[in-house]
Amino acid sequence: MTEVTALLRELVALPSVNPRGGPGDGGETVVAEYVRDWLVARGVRAEVHEVLPGRSNVVAVVPGQREDAVLLESHLDTVEVDGMTVPAYDGEVRGGRLYGRGACDAKGPLAAFMLAAAELARGEPPLYSVVLAGVCDEEHEYRGVLHLLSSLAGRTAVGAIVGEPTGLVPAVAHKGVVRYTVRTVGRAGHSSRPEEAVNAVSLMAPVLSHLAATSPDVEPHPLLGPATRAVTRIRGGTGPNTIPGVCEADVDRRTLPGEEPEVVWQRDRDELRLLGAELDPPFIIDYALDTPPDSPVVRGLRRALVERGRPDDVDGMPFATDASKIARAGIPAVVFGPGSILDAHSADESVELAEVELAARVVVDAVRGTVVAEEPVRGTVVEEEPSCD
Repeated sequence: MTEVTALLRELVALPSVNPRGGPGDGGETVVAEYVRDWLVARGVRAEVHEVLPGRSNVVAVVPGQREDAVLLESHLDTVEVDGMTVPAYDGEVRGGRLYGRGACDAKGPLAAFMLAAAELARGEPPLYSVVLAGVCDEEHEYRGVLHLLSSLAGRTAVGAIVGEPTGLVPAVAHKGVVRYTVRTVGRAGHSSRPEEAVNAVSLMAPVLSHLAATSPDVEPHPLLGPATRAVTRIRGGTGPNTIPGVCEADVDRRTLPGEEPEVVWQRDRDELRLLGAELDPPFIIDYALDTPPDSPVVRGLRRALVERGRPDDVDGMPFATDASKIARAGIPAVVFGPGSILDAHSADESVELAEVELAARVVVDAVRGTVVAEEPVRGTVVEEEPSCD
């Protein structure tokens, strides 16, 4: 069994489902402790930092010739395992792919970063120090990365590589999100006398039609395309013989770089009020990412890819990541890792093992050679205020 197979199989075998606001079962901490112990056994200093009860980050440092650091960040948590068609935690290997929850998102990228950190610790110290962080809660309210940024406040960083499944394509942009609840209020009554009630579900119908037919009035982004708006959940009624007095729908509004979440919500509120609806303040907001493709950390990855015979194209992604919080804290960030987003969260989630190994080599090449090929613009980490409810 190869080192990459053994490592990823052991990571996948440790359940770390995000509790989504509920009490944690300690799974993220178990993975953090495993990462720490694996790295320490290979000469890399690493510590576990508790973020919430039973939920932790792990932070490791490979000292370089300078204190300035390159940040490698990925997450420890996964989505739920309900409905999976492959064993969630067996780490089954078939056709060069390893299957299981988290194999692709994001224990594959995490394994690549761990292998890279161990390799960097073995040879001559890189010019810049390397900080490797595995964080909790990425799949829900991203409190792990906010805690990480707080713990790094004041440290100078030259760039960050955030581990997510991008098919080894540097992603320099991604959408943000604003999630809010829209509500229509009628008057409840007995279903045998509907003329005496006001049906809130019927009041919601034109709101839903409007949301489906009307796109956000925003210029498309060259890598991300248009901003989008979608209804993801709807709730209404208390029983089969009662006209509902209240109906609620959750809306997922994907934002583009340059859009501020609070302004987006205010515009949607004013728009939907004209249809008789009311909006609650956002229950989740996240920011878009738009890192210039000529940023040093991006150029470093692109050069390393070319050296390994891979294309150096950059791309954008429709989903949000920890990279946007890192960028807002002053560190140029690029998203990069093995695997396809089409496999993330899927019933048969998997990742190609050769791609995980190649990702580790590309990161080593980038840190050792091309990230430091020229003097980069540095960012000093500033503590980012939590932006989710």
